[in-house]
Amino acid sequence: MKKFLVCIILIALFTLSFSACGETDSGKYHASVFYYTFSDTYIAGVRSALDKALDESGIAHQNYDSNSNQTTQNEQIDTAISRGTDLLIVNIVTSGSQDASSAIVEKARNANIPVIFFNRAVEDENSEGEVLGSYDQCAFVGTDAAEAGHLQGKMIGDYVLKNYEALDLNKDGKISYAMFMGQLGNAEAIYRTRYSVEDADIILKNAGKQPLYYFDQSNPNRYQVDQDGNWSATAANNYMTTNLSQYNEKNNNMIELVICNNDGMAEGAISALNDRGYNLGNGKQIPVFGVDATEAAKQLINENKMTGTIRQDSEGMAKCIAYLAQNGMAGKSITDGTEGFELSQVLPNKIYIPYASYTVE
Repeated sequence: MKKFLVCIILIALFTLSFSACGETDSGKYHASVFYYTFSDTYIAGVRSALDKALDESGIAHQNYDSNSNQTTQNEQIDTAISRGTDLLIVNIVTSGSQDASSAIVEKARNANIPVIFFNRAVEDENSEGEVLGSYDQCAFVGTDAAEAGHLQGKMIGDYVLKNYEALDLNKDGKISYAMFMGQLGNAEAIYRTRYSVEDADIILKNAGKQPLYYFDQSNPNRYQVDQDGNWSATAANNYMTTNLSQYNEKNNNMIELVICNNDGMAEGAISALNDRGYNLGNGKQIPVFGVDATEAAKQLINENKMTGTIRQDSEGMAKCIAYLAQNGMAGKSITDGTEGFELSQVLPNKIYIPYASYTVE
């Protein structure tokens, strides 16, 4: 009986020891990767690509789902550090929040480990460098937030100009649009919402056409936002379903164009249009534009159910993050040898992964 009890105690102690080591029990260099949410379609693509890239680099890693909660992410980071992680890779929840990103940098500095932010902005344009420039073992891998908006605006402007008469269903001389915004305060969402319309309008005005006309003039914001900040198909579908109950061809005020901050919201809008007999691939079509070039969006485009999107390179982002992680594993500066990447002109530790337009192949 005593031997049995001793065995139980030893097993328990071993289990506690293993749990305490957690992140470092394999003896490998270990990265902890924090995603703002697993439910985001684009982020799911990044996660898959980054898992593969880190595995190929020989870097052990653990993924965390912060479920769109900054407090949860902060607690997860504390846990990872307490377990001895060697590197933080952070897709921050509160995009553009200097307070949130500064707190994470401070955690990394105190633990004397590098931190790589990715995809979501860590500071706004008015405070650029205050966070990323505050720690020499800190970097950002993402996109030029304004670029997607500019590319989407050009794509929309060119398409509308080419198809103006066909798009103007009620022949009032202007194109009525709906806009679905992913998240308030998010730099990417702000720029996509702004420039997708502004740049399209420049193209139209230069050709002597009326600028885009927001379908609901009682809404001063000129967008409908996912109130949960999840950039979700559900939010866009709910909005679009409600919109179409009032703004439709029967009432001679049909929404003639749909602009979405990401492909998930574009999918939701298309589903609502499908329910009304539009965008089924071989009949009445309302152009829908998104951002990300997810596999689902590319399929919709190839099936003639969606018009276009802006490709955000998940694999390119993953490979760049893995490259920086390898620097950390080798004991080098986190940004060593990054001259071949597209770097910010202001901050050498801010690396941009270019966007590209995607339409039917």
